[in-house]
Amino acid sequence: MHSLNMPIRSILWLAFFAAILGSWWMMFMMSMSMDLDILGRPGAMGQAMRAMDPRMPMDMPMARFGPVFAMWAIMMAAMMLPTMVPTLRSYEDLINNANGSRAGWIGVILGYSIAWVGFAALIAAVQITLLFAGIIDMLGIATSIWLSAALLIVVGAFQFTRIKEVCHGVCHSPMMYFVGHWKTGFSGGLRMGLGLGVFCVGCCWGFMALGFVGGVMSLAWMGLATLFMVLEKLPSIGHYVTRPMGGLLIAAGVLLPLWSLV
Repeated sequence: MHSLNMPIRSILWLAFFAAILGSWWMMFMMSMSMDLDILGRPGAMGQAMRAMDPRMPMDMPMARFGPVFAMWAIMMAAMMLPTMVPTLRSYEDLINNANGSRAGWIGVILGYSIAWVGFAALIAAVQITLLFAGIIDMLGIATSIWLSAALLIVVGAFQFTRIKEVCHGVCHSPMMYFVGHWKTGFSGGLRMGLGLGVFCVGCCWGFMALGFVGGVMSLAWMGLATLFMVLEKLPSIGHYVTRPMGGLLIAAGVLLPLWSLV
């Protein structure tokens, strides 16, 4: 049984990392098709997209909910699946020490993903609303420096709130969540993964909203946000990076309008 279990474990982990790499590749290809560089800065075609008025009668993908939702769903996979590694490792300990299973492991991933796909639908609707209100452009970049500054300050301030502390506590210590909400089998893993996903959305929503500062297709923003969210969940250093990042974001929000005047 043990010799049979090892290949299954390896196959599941390889499939998990393949999904992450595939999601990043799809985001890269989307960025290239829109003529954007790694910072989300537009070339000639990208500049034309930015200049388009969404209130004009046109059938642009970034002005329709379906394509925007698909983009955000892929982005959630690219950015949030890497942060699951400590959680999945914690569940693996329970496979060995309790009555966890590979089906439950898969259920945790699926439940977690459902929570983030739900958030993708919500933020896609927000993006379309902001676009047609003229608050962001076709590439998801805020049209006002003051909005960008406000987003940075709000997300920075959120890092100091009790809500952030509670949600981050669950994300940072998934083993405690598993012990307190333990359910067996695939359905049990699904329920626990969904609960963990909801807390994770509550912890990390602000870093997704920051996409509207530099553009939601900025691969640099995606990479930096993913790196920080991974660091936040590491047991050894997670608690030491949350508030300093909040301070940096607030400082950036204060300095951004001044920088634009230079």
